[in-house]
Amino acid sequence: MKKKLYQATLSCLAVTALYSPAHSETLKEAMAAAYLNNPTLQAKRASVRAIDETVSQAKSGWRPSVVGSGRYGYKHSESVATFASSGNTNPRNLSLEVRQPVFKSMKTVNTVNEARSQVNAAREELMGVEQKILLDSVTAYINVLRDMAVLDLTKSNVAVLKRQLEASEDRFRVGEITRTDVAQSKARLSRSLSEKIKAESALTASRAAYMKTVGNAPADIERPASLPAMPASEEAALEMARNNNPKLRAAEYIENAAGYNVKRQFGNLGPSVDVVARLSKSWENFSQTDTSTAKEIVAEMTIPLYQSGSVSSNIRQARQVENQRRLESIAVERDVTEQVRNAWEGYREATARIASSEDQIIANDIALEGVRQESEVGSRTTLDVLDAEQELLDSRVSLVRAQGDQYIAAYNLLSVAGKLTANEMQLDVTLYDPSANSKKVDNKFFGWDIE
Repeated sequence: MKKKLYQATLSCLAVTALYSPAHSETLKEAMAAAYLNNPTLQAKRASVRAIDETVSQAKSGWRPSVVGSGRYGYKHSESVATFASSGNTNPRNLSLEVRQPVFKSMKTVNTVNEARSQVNAAREELMGVEQKILLDSVTAYINVLRDMAVLDLTKSNVAVLKRQLEASEDRFRVGEITRTDVAQSKARLSRSLSEKIKAESALTASRAAYMKTVGNAPADIERPASLPAMPASEEAALEMARNNNPKLRAAEYIENAAGYNVKRQFGNLGPSVDVVARLSKSWENFSQTDTSTAKEIVAEMTIPLYQSGSVSSNIRQARQVENQRRLESIAVERDVTEQVRNAWEGYREATARIASSEDQIIANDIALEGVRQESEVGSRTTLDVLDAEQELLDSRVSLVRAQGDQYIAAYNLLSVAGKLTANEMQLDVTLYDPSANSKKVDNKFFGWDIE
C-alpha cells in the first residue's frame, strides 16, 4: 500500500511540481543566452580590453619618440655702431628630434610586468563575473520552475477546497454537520486563494529576474535532467577552489602587481640613458641671408641626486600597498574557504531535505486518506480533514522548494570552486577569449580603432 501511494505521489509531482512542456528552453540554453547577451558581462569584457592597453602603454618606455617643431616670427633690428644699419627679418626654424631610451634602471621592465599582472587579475575578475552571471541565470531559471510548480499546487489546492466547501454545504443542509464546519471550510478556501495570489506574485518576480539576467522572458522551460558533476567531497571542493577560484587568483595577481610597483618606484632613484638625434634648420635669425643647419647625435645620462623626498615617499607608499595586497590575499583565501564549506553544507542540507519531504508526502497522503474515511463515519471533524489537506500541501511545496534549493546549491558550489564557466558547462557558444585582444594591442604602434 505504502509503495503504491509513494508511486502515485511521485506521478502527481511529475505533473504539477515538475511541469515540462514538449518544446522547452533548457537550463543550458538559458545559461548560453546569459553568456552571450548579459550587459554586465559584456561591460566587464570591455573593461578588460581597456586594461589590456596598459601593457602597450608600459612597453612605450622601450620605444623611440619622434618630435617635430617649427617656429616663425617677425624681427626688427637696428645697429648704432660705426656703420648704422637697420632691417626687418622673418626668423623661422624647423627641427626634428628622435629620442631612444636605452636604460631606465629597470623601470620599464617592472612597469610592463606590473601591467601584465594587472591584466591577468582583470581576466580572473572577468571569470568571476562570468561565473556570477551563469549562477544568476541558474538561480533565475530554477526559481521560475519552482514558482510555477508552487502556483500549480496552490491552484490544485483551491480546486480541492472549493469541492470541500460544496460538500460541507450539502452536508449542512441535510443536518450532518454544523454551520461551524462550513465556516471552517470557507476560511480555509480564503486562505488558499491568498496563497495562490502570493504564488502568482512570486512567479512574476522570478520571471522579471530571469529576463534581467538571461535577456528574454521565460517561455516554456523544463526541469534539468540531472545535477551537474559535483566534487567528490568537501576537501575535493576546497582543493578545486584553491586552484581555480577567480577571486583568489585575482588577489594573487594583484599582490604580484604591487610587488612590481615597488621595484618600479626604486627605479626612480637610478640613472637613465637616452640616445638623441636632432636635425634643425634656421632662416633669417640675424639677416635676410642668414641660413644655418645643425645635426647632432648625443647620448644623454640623467642621474637623480635629490627629488625633494617625493621618490622616497612613493617607495614607502608602494611598500605599504604591497603589504596591504598580501593581507587582502590571505583574507580572500579565508573567505573562499568559508564559502566552499557553506556551499557544501547548503548542498548537503538541501539533499537531505528532499528525502525528508518525500517521506512527509507519503505519510501525509496516508494520513489524509485515513482522516477522510474517519470523517465520513463521524469520528473526525471537518477541521481535521482541512488540516490534513494543508499538511499534505505544505509537504509538497517543501519538496518543490528543496529540489530547487538543491540545484542552486550545487551550482553555487561549482561557482565557488571555480568550475561554473561556459567551458566547464560545455555551453553551445563561441567562447570569449580575453587574450585575443591583448595579442592585437600589446605591440600596436599606431591606430585608435577598437573592436
